[in-house]
Amino acid sequence: MNNSITKNFSLKEVLGNLSDYYELTKPGITLTVVSSMMIGFLMGSAGSVNFVNMIHAIVGTYLIAAGTAAHNMFLERDLDGIMKRTSKRPIPANRLEPWQGLFFSMGLILFGLVYLLFMVNIVAGMVSLATTVIYLYAYTPLKRISALNVFVGAIPGALPVVGGWAAATGTVFEHGMWILFGVVYCWQIPHVMAIAWVCKDDYEHAGFKMLPKNDPHGLKASLWIIVPLLILIPTVYKLYVMELVSWLYLGGSLLTTLGYLYYGIRFIISRDKAAAKSLMLASFVYLPLIWIFIFTDWMIL
Repeated sequence: MNNSITKNFSLKEVLGNLSDYYELTKPGITLTVVSSMMIGFLMGSAGSVNFVNMIHAIVGTYLIAAGTAAHNMFLERDLDGIMKRTSKRPIPANRLEPWQGLFFSMGLILFGLVYLLFMVNIVAGMVSLATTVIYLYAYTPLKRISALNVFVGAIPGALPVVGGWAAATGTVFEHGMWILFGVVYCWQIPHVMAIAWVCKDDYEHAGFKMLPKNDPHGLKASLWIIVPLLILIPTVYKLYVMELVSWLYLGGSLLTTLGYLYYGIRFIISRDKAAAKSLMLASFVYLPLIWIFIFTDWMIL
């Protein structure tokens, strides 16, 4: 009887720990990273996809992206404990010890890097390493220093498409790849700014500087939002001009970008939490739709 109770308790504890470790990897963000990498891989393949290589790229990218997310939770564990929306994460909630987060995250990063280097190619591995380093050691500490972290953080956010292209081609010197990078980079700035506005009280309480300094009426924030949105229009169009995609992508992407711009303009007019929330939700939808248009274009044409 006692042995049965002990076994059940231990199993429950183990399953709970597995769930906590999985939560450390920020599954939603990691999925976005892998999806972006796959789009870069498909476009870099130019119609001739090496599916075995793509699977290796998916595995390696997942491992290093999951490790990077987990290490971010390790680094920001004390600040996460201060904010309402992050206080229940595994480490600040004391479901995992900090050393567990450290070893778990570093193990994933190192294994993912080695996997990419040996199973894909050196260039793809180096792009993923650069993504991790910039995210953890430039963007993460800068969040407590200056709102310019938004522009720095958009770099590792956009690099997965470069990693995918590099995995398919072994190079980072093709123009189309950097146009694709530009699409993700410009998408991410309004996305982060909208989240920062919605969560500004929580961020300020934890000491994160996610919004422009001395901007009580949101005029600087509005500029930071509208400029990338306007740049997005010619950027998504450029992929069509370069003949990397067809009219099928062009029509859908332009309409989607104009919709994203619409919500950006609504924020500029109102500059309140409701408008920021609408922009945030639009940003969540935007990138998946762009990837769907590219993938559909690749499948059909």
